Amino acid sequence: MYTSTIVDDEKKAMKVMRGMEEAWEKKDESYFIHVLETEPSLVLRVHAVCILAEVGGDKAVRALADVLLHDPDPLVRHEAAFSLGQIGLSDGNKALAAAVLADRDPIVRHESAAALGSVGSPESEEVLTRALADTDEMVRNSAKASLFNIRFLKQYSAGSTARERAPRP
Repeated sequence: MYTSTIVDDEKKAMKVMRGMEEAWEKKDESYFIHVLETEPSLVLRVHAVCILAEVGGDKAVRALADVLLHDPDPLVRHEAAFSLGQIGLSDGNKALAAAVLADRDPIVRHESAAALGSVGSPESEEVLTRALADTDEMVRNSAKASLFNIRFLKQYSAGSTARERAPRP
């Protein structure tokens, strides 16, 4: 159901946005996942992706990974990668790694590399090392920064996951 429509019906979009505000108050991640699965509006999908970073748990990771790998709009994919990094669960690493290596848009590859660094899983080092050869400088720089962050976390971090660390990278 992915499309690149910005706002197809403003009245309906406002109603969905109000629904997202209510769902945020309840920490109801299923509402945001429903929006991602059913709404053609780019604005609604970006908003849903961003809020899932605050509300999200395991269900959110699966939904965001799907968005990262399948949404036609690079802005939405970028925000999905960012949100996966904010959630900080290594369950999103497979989708992030796929995006780092194969997404057609450098902004998505860059954000996916940065998100892998935020999650901080040592198993991401191989993918990030491969990203050092990306054709885009922004992607290479994000991979370098993420590799540094993982090295730091291995040596000095008190927490083993992004959720256990403060402040987060």
